[in-house]
Amino acid sequence: MNPLTIRQRDIATGPVLHVAGDLDFDQAPVLRGRLDQLALTPGQCLVLELSGLALCDSSGITALLAARQLALAADADVVLAAVPANLLRVLTLVGLDQVFTLRPDASAAS
Repeated sequence: MNPLTIRQRDIATGPVLHVAGDLDFDQAPVLRGRLDQLALTPGQCLVLELSGLALCDSSGITALLAARQLALAADADVVLAAVPANLLRVLTLVGLDQVFTLRPDASAAS
């Protein structure tokens, strides 16, 4: 098990969360808790930079969808950046590649 770590940096367009480790049933509440602490404003863009993600199960995907809901409620955008190939495959299979904006890296997201 890889513990989930979340590092935040704020840029002009909004917060960037670098999410690394396992985003699974045990760790998804960590991301949700971090999301609850964000104060997004209309027009901002929340970037979830996922290059360090080792594993993402259905609970992790639900947490990513919660991030999207948070952004929509704040009239902000959300971008998934540097999505690992295994997660990208799952997102594509279930059609979430059509729901999320996907970018190759965090700098392309802003």
